[in-house]
Amino acid sequence: MWFLVIVAVASLFPSPTHCGVKELGPHFDLTKQDVKPVPLEEIPTDYHKENTLTNTLLGEDLEEEDYIDFDKLFAEDDDYIDMIDEIESPATDVDIVIETTDPQIKRAKLHKLFQGKSRIQRLNTVNADFGFNLYRSLRNAANQSDNILLAPVGISTVMGMIDLGTKGQTHQQIFHTLGFEDFVNASSKYEDVTVHNLFRKLTHRLFRRNFGYTLRSVNDLYVESQHALVDVFKNNIKNYYFAEAQSVDFKDPSFLAKTNERVAKLTKGLIKEALKTVNPDTLMMILNCLYFKGTWENKFPVDLTHHRSFRLNDKETVKVSMMQTKGNFLAAADHDLECDVLQLPYVGNIYMLIVIPRKLSGMRSLEQQLSSEVVNKWVHSMTNRTREVVFPKFKLQKNYNLVGSLKELGLTDLFEGNANFSGMTDQEIAIDMFNHQGTITVNEEGTEAAAVTKVGFMPLSTQIRFIVDRPFLFLIYEERTNCLLFMGRVANPAKD
Repeated sequence: MWFLVIVAVASLFPSPTHCGVKELGPHFDLTKQDVKPVPLEEIPTDYHKENTLTNTLLGEDLEEEDYIDFDKLFAEDDDYIDMIDEIESPATDVDIVIETTDPQIKRAKLHKLFQGKSRIQRLNTVNADFGFNLYRSLRNAANQSDNILLAPVGISTVMGMIDLGTKGQTHQQIFHTLGFEDFVNASSKYEDVTVHNLFRKLTHRLFRRNFGYTLRSVNDLYVESQHALVDVFKNNIKNYYFAEAQSVDFKDPSFLAKTNERVAKLTKGLIKEALKTVNPDTLMMILNCLYFKGTWENKFPVDLTHHRSFRLNDKETVKVSMMQTKGNFLAAADHDLECDVLQLPYVGNIYMLIVIPRKLSGMRSLEQQLSSEVVNKWVHSMTNRTREVVFPKFKLQKNYNLVGSLKELGLTDLFEGNANFSGMTDQEIAIDMFNHQGTITVNEEGTEAAAVTKVGFMPLSTQIRFIVDRPFLFLIYEERTNCLLFMGRVANPAKD
């Protein structure tokens, strides 16, 4: 039996430590004496503009090979992904917040959410829902005190690449579990290939220069040197996912070193050992790297950072480094799910949603209800006003083998030796490993405001302070495409 190896590596780094701006070490020294918090009334609303490490997002010395010039590559108009197609089956009047297991009602809810959204936003809606389901599976296997980090778009991209080589029931499992099936059924204009073409266009839209942030995605395809892949598969994976097959010897120890070196370079040193071992019987390996680095639009002044208690649960607290700023922020209150939501924008159409349960015991219930429908209501019910924000610095480093979670969600054939990979190879193969590794660092630097309408939940009409001093969720979206890039849970900012 040959093995197919998947390594999805994600790295998020909203910090300027690699920009050569200024030595940041002293600011991260948690042993220094506590700084007394500055009262809200003493902080000017524009304080952050003159009292942060940098006043503008400075560019890195980026190497040309780190980028594909998508603007030259795509001669066609970008309007393809922005088209709003008619929904095939008009949505009935259903409450999109109520949980249901009825497939017809689920589809009706999804089609209702699709109304007025572009093709790429619709695809990213089902991508996000798959990410939320995968998150819940990981959550179920973790302790309540564990931090969690995922890059849903990277995992969906790898699954799309795999699907190009599958047929029959294996293809159907992928399309059903990932939500691609519901997307295709939404309009008579959509076919299976529409999904792959939209991933191609998504790459074009997201990973371009001069957007005010650094966001890169690289897909690598390694093939055992003595084995040949189906030409159609090689051509399609290159056309849709920009992954060109590279012939390698998985038994050669130098392959491990070279691959880890490449990942370390692409993630700017944040992920140094993506692969620890490689099964010598590996036939093919797919590697997805995702790297993000952004700057807060409203930065947190370093000299306002102070130590403060973070409540882990009803009995335990931990002292962590808390950032503090004052400015105009979008926020909403969800009284049904008993949580508050704050939007922290990055420069360049990307934002982080901070979701904090009002009760320490409310995290699990909130996680269970998390969906694209709920997030959509949060975003469209936000109001903009001056707020003081107190938010912990944190760094997460996570490495998961996703095989168990993906099987739990319904992707069984891929891992059990009975998958139909005839579109990829004439060999009998199975996926031996599906690793997902990520890193995120959040500190004073880090950010873009969105224009939203006021519908749905009650606004935070009286709250002027947003203090994140207990476990919370974070979701990082690209606004134009509605793409969920990263998500996770911070149960303890003092741990990675």
